[in-house]
Amino acid sequence: MSDGLFSNAKVFTGRAEDDFATAFRIEDGRVSWVGDAAEVTGEPSTDLGGRVVLPGLLDVHTHPAVMAAQADAIDCLPPRVSSLAALLDRLREHPSYGKPDTWILGTGFDDARFPEGRTPNAADLDRVSTTQPVLVRRCDGHSASCNTRALELAGITAATADPPGARFERDAEGSPTGVLTEIAAVDAVAERIPEPDTATIARRLADLNEHFLSHGLTGVCDLLSSFVPDPLAAFRAARELGFRPRVALYPGWQPELADLTDDDRTGPIRIAGIKVFADGAFSNRTAWVEDPYPDSCEHGLRSIGDDELREAAGWARRNRVQLAVHAMGDRALNRVVDLLGDDEPWLDGLPSVRIEHATLVAPELVDRLTRARVRFGIATHTIFLFAETSAYRNNLGPDQARVAYPIRALYDSDLPLALTSDRPATAWDDADDVFCSVAAAVRRIAHDGTDIGRPEAVTVPQALLLYTGRARTLADLGPVGVLEPGAAGDFVILDRDVFTVPAEELAEVRVGETWIAGERCWPR
Repeated sequence: MSDGLFSNAKVFTGRAEDDFATAFRIEDGRVSWVGDAAEVTGEPSTDLGGRVVLPGLLDVHTHPAVMAAQADAIDCLPPRVSSLAALLDRLREHPSYGKPDTWILGTGFDDARFPEGRTPNAADLDRVSTTQPVLVRRCDGHSASCNTRALELAGITAATADPPGARFERDAEGSPTGVLTEIAAVDAVAERIPEPDTATIARRLADLNEHFLSHGLTGVCDLLSSFVPDPLAAFRAARELGFRPRVALYPGWQPELADLTDDDRTGPIRIAGIKVFADGAFSNRTAWVEDPYPDSCEHGLRSIGDDELREAAGWARRNRVQLAVHAMGDRALNRVVDLLGDDEPWLDGLPSVRIEHATLVAPELVDRLTRARVRFGIATHTIFLFAETSAYRNNLGPDQARVAYPIRALYDSDLPLALTSDRPATAWDDADDVFCSVAAAVRRIAHDGTDIGRPEAVTVPQALLLYTGRARTLADLGPVGVLEPGAAGDFVILDRDVFTVPAEELAEVRVGETWIAGERCWPR
């Protein structure tokens, strides 16, 4: 631990857009003072060379459990894979290719970019193997494709009923095509994949330590931690193996979920809530929307009924944790407010209900969320529009596009708010690169140069608050996200001044050092 005075820096404290200092002191792993270096004389200090310092960055909607569980899956993200042919070639590179009775797994394909103009199906994946099961997940994390062997192992036939809120896509004769739409359909196949044990998952999580620290992420929320068995034990074991970021876990809701103990809810690795799905995703037209999709009469899929949503909220209330609701479409959002908006809040200082993604948020919906009796908060993105602009362009009508990810309107509201990555559930290889997200929020220009709603742009300080001081209002990660007396001594040092670089260079900013509790944990 390197307690002491740090000076000669441009310190963004995370408390407000214009709150800067030039020095700070850390004692016993906590910030004890922040101010002007001129106020301190005669005290030894660590000279930071005029570099920019930010509080440790927070990604309050990401998926380390998924990243660990899918360590055996081969990366099929763009730009490496931008066609069906390239996808098949990539799957043939899997280390298990040619090994009898082993799964060939892939993740991250974005068929919206495929020149073939369609989703891969079982017939396509049979060209990879007819004897080994093949499963490749789409970039949105909500859909997947599998081959005939995988369908056989899962027992999915023409007679198999669709799971609630999901579909096994079928051909004209009713036979399953291998396209699995929404999570319950994917799970029907994925549950046949042998699960790694807790010790293996813990080692894989520990191996992610450098990834998070190199991105300056000192606190994260895992918004589907039950993707691995016994996530609390696995993450705590990973911490013993050297995993440093704080983690708030949100397992997926199940009616049989056991009640929590005080130990479950406390410490640097804790259970902070549960997650439910109210709808699907825009990239595969399963988000539940008020207006139908363009050139369609479809409104998407609803993923949870009223009674079950209320049951999940009751569990969260009883266990004094948050309810996190995946709701992308405006119809899903309105239904959540209809059902829960008049409830008595059950948490002090935090929103009782988090809305995850919140894609279509018209001004009247912002007003409903703000005026509700229960306290809502929102974890949203710019990385989705930035990375998946083709899919959104195809799947949003003009009126919907105008209110898609309205970061400026949400920032100007009183709602607890954060920008997040949802990694790895989007079509960008490095989705939790904070500065790629900041650049997208500030410029509102997609990877291909498309305008993605410039009236909803924010400034650099505003975007950074949504990864620091404002983000901490959304999730229980402890005294993080700000540099002020009493806060954790977590900070990052940048390789350039993010506040003065030209806007077109924002995505090139990198973390040079990451410090946790006054200890330098990662130098570039």
